[in-house]
Amino acid sequence: MSLRVLGIDPGLTRCGVGVVDVEPNRTAVLVHYSVVRSDSSADIDQRLLVIGRGIDAALDEFAPDAVAVERVFAQHNLRTVMGTAQASGLALHAAAKRGLPVGLHTPSEVKAAITGYGNAEKKQVQTMVARVLGLAELPQPADAADALALAICHAWRGGLRAPTAAGASATLTPAQAAWARAEKAARGRV
Repeated sequence: MSLRVLGIDPGLTRCGVGVVDVEPNRTAVLVHYSVVRSDSSADIDQRLLVIGRGIDAALDEFAPDAVAVERVFAQHNLRTVMGTAQASGLALHAAAKRGLPVGLHTPSEVKAAITGYGNAEKKQVQTMVARVLGLAELPQPADAADALALAICHAWRGGLRAPTAAGASATLTPAQAAWARAEKAARGRV
């Protein structure tokens, strides 16, 4: 039984979306990737509406078991970090509205999981995502590759554990519980 994870690389102009199915033995298969784009000349409310609709559409179409979102990190460019935080909030809201477990992962955590090096360059991440998914070409643009890397990282790092408001683990659906049992069994054989 595979775990379907939707990864979101939040951004106000380009929001990467990637969906993978991951087996308990860590084998990952590409389902979909794309980028939701908003017009940088539009008002902020309209841009957020476009990004939110794109995230909702991906969640509805691909019905993931879990969602992985890049954790917003400090940057010197306040405008960039604000847009990223706003898009991240849309993703978190959309997942919570559907009762999906969510994982937040830092860029260095994702890079380390995918490439083995927390300071890897974008091209290295794209190359390893292509290799892990068995793709003939690098996923483009980089925002989409980053979303796929987030989804893979989340599954590989036990993607079903998600804290609730009270700090307890979220209740798993039957499909999620079966995947968790299969993953534990696969780890026991390794």
